[in-house]
Amino acid sequence: MDVVPLIHNVSSVQRLLDFARLVYSLGLNTLVASKVYGAAAQSGVPEAMRLAFKLNRGLLVLSDLEDALELLKPDVTLLVSAEHAVEYIDPFNPPVYSGRVLIAFNGGDPDFSAGEARFGRPVYVKGVSGRLGAIAEASLILYPLLLQKRLGEA
Repeated sequence: MDVVPLIHNVSSVQRLLDFARLVYSLGLNTLVASKVYGAAAQSGVPEAMRLAFKLNRGLLVLSDLEDALELLKPDVTLLVSAEHAVEYIDPFNPPVYSGRVLIAFNGGDPDFSAGEARFGRPVYVKGVSGRLGAIAEASLILYPLLLQKRLGEA
């Protein structure tokens, strides 16, 4: 399983940098960002690129989700969405995926739109009743998936 995290619809410099730190700290080599605008586009992207360069990691910035799907060609696409979820991921017993798994987190305050939700399978964290925000959602979803992957490789 190859996990590719994506942060979408982000305008906050701090949120973009915190997300990048989380992704790289978990040992993932590449972060994808789409629909980056405002201060995040002007100041956050250069700072995130600087961080990626220092850690010898990758950062791919794209205009929208469709570009990510076209370029990365994931086998599974998950959109973390409290509003549109059709499946819930249990952090204590995460599902098993194979191939390239693109996991998109919404970096903005509103959830994914209905139009955006059609680009993947909307999932959310089991037992959580409202939006936590991209950083907390990524922590609860990425860490168990990556731990499961590492245990499977051992």
